[in-house]
Amino acid sequence: MISYLKGTFVNITPSATIVDIGGIGYEVNISLNTYSKIQNQEKGLLYTHVIIKEDAHLLYGFSDIQEKDIFLLLISVSGIGANTARLILSYMKPEEVSSAILHEDSKALERIKGIGKKTAERAVLELKDKIGKQHTDIVITPGKSTVSSVKQDALEALLALGINRQQAEQNLSKLLQAEPELALEDLIKKVLKEL
Repeated sequence: MISYLKGTFVNITPSATIVDIGGIGYEVNISLNTYSKIQNQEKGLLYTHVIIKEDAHLLYGFSDIQEKDIFLLLISVSGIGANTARLILSYMKPEEVSSAILHEDSKALERIKGIGKKTAERAVLELKDKIGKQHTDIVITPGKSTVSSVKQDALEALLALGINRQQAEQNLSKLLQAEPELALEDLIKKVLKEL
């Protein structure tokens, strides 16, 4: 098992990055929370979780151990796979996920694309006691970019999260017309809320 990767970040996008370690590039899937922390870094460490499927070996990376812990708890719930857990952590901060579960606020989870009422209620039921033992304290620092590159980066992230291209493009255009100064992670979160 690969517990973490420490190296040079290559081609950081809102949904993935490549970590170069001694000339070998590891493609790592990340959430918006992790992206917001590493987007301006050249080097760093990502805590990782490996998922092995019949047709692929997938690496998921996290900027801190708390986000990884929440991810592992989420994928332990029936009906929540790795991509859905990453989507949840792109839509909500780890401490917001913890708070929603601790306060039995399944509606907060239901607002996320791909999470139905039963899955949200199951997550609350199965994770409430486990989450109560964990503490998360994460602060997101927004980044700045040009409107065109922000739109393209946001589109790529939304597509990687399984959002329909046409729907994503329409919502991105509408939001950027209204608020052209939106930071990338804020733009993606607003699109996710409107879907």
